[in-house]
Amino acid sequence: MTEPVPFFQPAIGEEEIAEVSDTLRSGWLTTGPKTARLESSIRDLAGAQDAVATSSGTAALHLALLAIGAGPGDEVITTALTCAATVNVIAATGATPVLADVCPDTLNLDARKAEAAVTGRTVAVLPVHYAGHPCAMGELAQMAHRHGLVLIEDAAHALGAALDGRPVGSTADLTAFSFYATKLMTTGEGGMLVGRTDLVERARSLASHGEQWEADDRRSLDAEAWRDVVQPGLKYRMSDVQASLGLPQFAKLDGFLRRRREIAEAYVEALAETEQVELPTVRPGARPSWHLFTLRTRPRLLSIGRDEFVRQVRLAGGNAARQFRPIYREPYYRDRFPGAHTALPVTENEAARVLSLPVHPRLTERAQARVVDAVVHVARRFGAEVPRQPQRVEGDLST
Repeated sequence: MTEPVPFFQPAIGEEEIAEVSDTLRSGWLTTGPKTARLESSIRDLAGAQDAVATSSGTAALHLALLAIGAGPGDEVITTALTCAATVNVIAATGATPVLADVCPDTLNLDARKAEAAVTGRTVAVLPVHYAGHPCAMGELAQMAHRHGLVLIEDAAHALGAALDGRPVGSTADLTAFSFYATKLMTTGEGGMLVGRTDLVERARSLASHGEQWEADDRRSLDAEAWRDVVQPGLKYRMSDVQASLGLPQFAKLDGFLRRRREIAEAYVEALAETEQVELPTVRPGARPSWHLFTLRTRPRLLSIGRDEFVRQVRLAGGNAARQFRPIYREPYYRDRFPGAHTALPVTENEAARVLSLPVHPRLTERAQARVVDAVVHVARRFGAEVPRQPQRVEGDLST
């Protein structure tokens, strides 16, 4: 067996090492001035009013729901095709996650299906920018406004993405980003919540034991300062050690996104005539972040299923990953939402055939060629005889 191409490798350089070392020597390791600098940078990139850095993207999502007061008796509409964290944080507040179906092209939450799921108990809608392709935020915002709902984005995959010139984070009431090791930029663990100032300030308090923090508190070690506890909170703050890793990463973000786009374009060109797999859709006006490069197998043109296709690509020296299985297939949610898949036919059908190929800034052209060769080899070996015609990708990957 040929050793597979690494699916992901962190892009860490001397700049990150130097910035972290500077923090370690400074004597200030917890939330401080470097955290505040990173908050300002992400706030401005997203076009949001305010930002609070958190210990993880999951923490940012949890804070968003706590900040709007979601709890027992409430419902939050979201997608079943996502990381468990999206739905877990809804359940953690005591609210009920209501699963709506996705669009067959982008795999993002379908605004019409989400609206059909609204009830008198619905307090928020929580779309996910699947793989980094921006959701139809205009439609979702209009729907949320019609029903008096809060709009919260799970943008763990979508830092730097945009639709019709509007960056992800500029439309919703609250938007959660993730800086986990595999994300578009990293602080190791960490996240950011951006959005309306009133909600972000509430989240900032909740992230720090429910204390009332003033703007200067993050830049001062005044031992005489008292911070009133105004609500029961948690400990979800980002440290300056994390932020010092994130600052050089943010400076490199444009380059990271450019390289991901180049890799996506190369995959599309190389696999355009491989009929056994379906290339990702890019809607007009969308600028994806390409956190994931997704393919979908075409069952009628293959003698093997998606899982075996992934295994064979790895055996051939490439790499691929399954992504994601619907949340209602996880044991807890399977028991809580029996029969959910019958109401979500698009989610059910597409989840069974979607997979991801490596796409990260450290992926070399040689390694990418190995991935392409492996995909083409497996598609031909296990594929039916079909006429080869170039596939068309809706939209422009370089938008």
